[in-house]
Amino acid sequence: MGDLYALDFDGVICDSCGESSLSAVKAAKIRWPSLFNGVDSSLEDWIVDQMHVVRPVVETGYENLLLVRLLLEIQLPSIRKSSVAAGLTVDEILENWSKIKPVIMNEWNENREDLIELFGKVRDEWLEKDFSSWIGANRLYPGVSDALNFASSRVYIVTTKQSRFADALLQQLAGVTLPSDKIYGLGMGPKVEVLKKIQNKPENQGLTLHFVEDRIATLKNVIKETELDAWNLYLVNWGYNTQTEREEAASIPRIQVLELSDFSNKLK
Repeated sequence: MGDLYALDFDGVICDSCGESSLSAVKAAKIRWPSLFNGVDSSLEDWIVDQMHVVRPVVETGYENLLLVRLLLEIQLPSIRKSSVAAGLTVDEILENWSKIKPVIMNEWNENREDLIELFGKVRDEWLEKDFSSWIGANRLYPGVSDALNFASSRVYIVTTKQSRFADALLQQLAGVTLPSDKIYGLGMGPKVEVLKKIQNKPENQGLTLHFVEDRIATLKNVIKETELDAWNLYLVNWGYNTQTEREEAASIPRIQVLELSDFSNKLK
């Protein structure tokens, strides 16, 4: 009958870490202007650099803002408002982000929806003012563009990115235009619910289902849902995950760890 692939976007199709880190610094300066007084370009460069290392913890874009401020607080004791920043290492952020995040959200008195809105607005403004440099701060993983263009399988994008950004990048970097009903972005429900919607569509009955992700936590959520037992699950070994997570995935019978070359071949 054929195959259906539900693909995560950031960390599977697109390496957006350069763009999201720069956007997060811009947004953080708007959100907390006084904290950035006297922050020089070398400290800013250090933050952007470290953002590449901590990127695997990010599930939704607004968390990039929190990480920028946390990295700043680690470096500058004088501006610290959180109880966790003193002596915190990047490795500890990678290991304990799910515990750290609610603490700093509370101590900084922050609101998830406000941060999501601000992060989207900063990206929109950059996109409108300088479209080519915004696009240029993103890159597709090697071979992905061809794989999407020559895919014989049915393809959906299932992402926590806002749909308009995923759509713009697919068009500009891959030359691919997907119908809007094939892109499920931020605000369209958790990924487990989106997968249920996709598998229940009349036109998708009888297809072999594949879900490709770079976050092991998301795949474990899928495994918990018996309704999603028909999905073949893959963790990519080129996205925003750590060696420890890849090893854990390899030990879970339901999850296959995927090489980039295999991914391109599968879609064709």
